Amino acid sequence: MGSEFPRPREGGGGTCPSNHPPTRTRHRIRTAPGGYPRSMATEDDYTAQPFVPKRGGLTALRAAAAECRGCPLHRDATRTVFGAGKASARVMLVGEQPGDQEDRQGKPFVGPAGHLLDRALAEAGIDPADAYVTNAVRHFKFTRTEPRKRRIHKAPTLREMTACGPWLAAELDRVEPELIVVLGATAGKALLGSSFRVTQVRGTVLEEEIHGRPERLVPTVHPSAVLRADDRDAAYRGLLSDLKVAARALA
Repeated sequence: MGSEFPRPREGGGGTCPSNHPPTRTRHRIRTAPGGYPRSMATEDDYTAQPFVPKRGGLTALRAAAAECRGCPLHRDATRTVFGAGKASARVMLVGEQPGDQEDRQGKPFVGPAGHLLDRALAEAGIDPADAYVTNAVRHFKFTRTEPRKRRIHKAPTLREMTACGPWLAAELDRVEPELIVVLGATAGKALLGSSFRVTQVRGTVLEEEIHGRPERLVPTVHPSAVLRADDRDAAYRGLLSDLKVAARALA
């Protein structure tokens, strides 16, 4: 480590050349919304926490999330895709990450999987307009074999989901839902840990502590899994059955 004082010239007596204190360089720290130092969160830190405002509602969170650089996923994504819905929503649905259409439009669940989810919610007795929808990860992670080719969804890592966790914690704090519907394995791992297996607990009501809050959760498959299933009708009936469990839990 170098000294704060100037080094003595070679051949000199090895003493400091003056009695003045060392000059310290002052760096202006840029702040993110809410007063957090923006310089605290570099891409290598892998956490969104410095970007999450302490105060304000969902509107403030959404504005702050647009500037999030908490992990490298923002580099290739078109925009941050934040949650959508009412702050008074009784149920929060948590998916994996934005898809291609969500990334382009900046809204969650606006693609084919979102349309299927709205249909299933309505059939199960849950008004989609009264639900808050969000994702474990806020940026679209994808790969493609050639430039300009279709972007292919790529599952986020546990590290990336953990980095995005402060946004989900903030949404839970603002919305305070009565029930969380966990859509798929990735969302389940983000909320309940890496040992989560959706096939083992789907369609049941779980009671767990999530981000320091006691929560009730109903896990089910992600609607995109229904679209990929060989037997879509059977897969849809399974999703609908799980959502009916959620509707009864809200009754």
